Amino acid sequence: MTVRSEAEPGRGAALLLLAAIFALALNLRPAMATVGPLLDLIEGATGMDSTAASLLTTLPVLMIGLGALSIRPLRRRLGERRGILLGALLIGGACLIRAILRDTAGLIASAAVVGVGVALIQALAPVVIKRAFPTRFGTVMALYTTGIMGGAAIAAATAAGLAEAVGWAWTLALWSVPAFAAAVVWLLAARDPAAEESDRNAVIEVVHPEIPFWRQGRAWSLIVIMGLGTSAYTLVLAWLPPFYVDLGQARATAGYLLSGMTGAEVMAGVLVSLLIGRFPDRRGPILTALVLALIGLAGLVFTPVSMAVPVVLVLGLGIGAVFPLTLILAMDQIDDPARSGDLLAFVQGGGYIIASLSPLAAGLLRDHMADLTGAWVLMGVGVVVLGGMTLAFRPGLPKLR
Repeated sequence: MTVRSEAEPGRGAALLLLAAIFALALNLRPAMATVGPLLDLIEGATGMDSTAASLLTTLPVLMIGLGALSIRPLRRRLGERRGILLGALLIGGACLIRAILRDTAGLIASAAVVGVGVALIQALAPVVIKRAFPTRFGTVMALYTTGIMGGAAIAAATAAGLAEAVGWAWTLALWSVPAFAAAVVWLLAARDPAAEESDRNAVIEVVHPEIPFWRQGRAWSLIVIMGLGTSAYTLVLAWLPPFYVDLGQARATAGYLLSGMTGAEVMAGVLVSLLIGRFPDRRGPILTALVLALIGLAGLVFTPVSMAVPVVLVLGLGIGAVFPLTLILAMDQIDDPARSGDLLAFVQGGGYIIASLSPLAAGLLRDHMADLTGAWVLMGVGVVVLGGMTLAFRPGLPKLR
């Protein structure tokens, strides 16, 4: 007979909570992933240049980083129930307002609001998953991350077709519907006690006597590693479709290529979860993923059209594996489960802030060079730097405190 942890919800409540988690995850990337395939239409309608357009991705990613660094006050002030609900409502409202505020200022402001909503959910949902499913945490986190990538893939694949049917502004606004639907499902699921810490005093974390992470050099190295790895994802999310449109490819084709890359990222995440237990030295898998990413970036420079499909698939496999592997590398550096959450918040917060700069840098390059090839080359240099930094993380290093 299977014994269920007291912290876990009953079967019916668990299924509803899983549905809510998946529904929320689906809404964490479409507001960003829809922009790339439609960027030429948005630029034509608003007159914004590439630097301004890059803010539609840069601002949400920056907000995600700041949200990760703010997880303690977020939990203390809002709690998981209200914080996640507010996040879903902000995403839905920001998407909906894009049907009305179609100028540069309105789109940029809505991007910032989307980022706040995504930040709330990404900071608080893993806390709920860890508490509600302590014995199945890895499985549920895999479902959650699959939902994130799946939402991006759907948004990228459908953007061009929807734009032809209802226009670019309503295509952006339509993603308010699943966001509001996710808010309703969360309201139903959050009635279960497992969706919130029962003792509100428990969300006030105990101050640890350990050395602060900002005083430990290896923690800063992990931030740079996380930042460079995530930069590759945010760069292609924002600029892969415009790159192919600039090369003369149809808008729908560019969207399908981004969708295919995102699907490869999901596959890579699944492979990592299945195989990583065989590699106690994480450097081998990470370097393999980085080689794949480099091959994909080289393909964007030298054979972007003739080898488009294999290039984006290889790139997706590399980028998709780097993210979970860098998280695992960070978790390897500390034993205390309570401190591990603080370390991940520190690493992801700083990493996302770094990653928010890559779409902006690419926008600046596109404005001044009328080409994104330089962005792929610079990202390739970043990948090489990431690989070099990873080599220092040999097994047996003293744990962080």
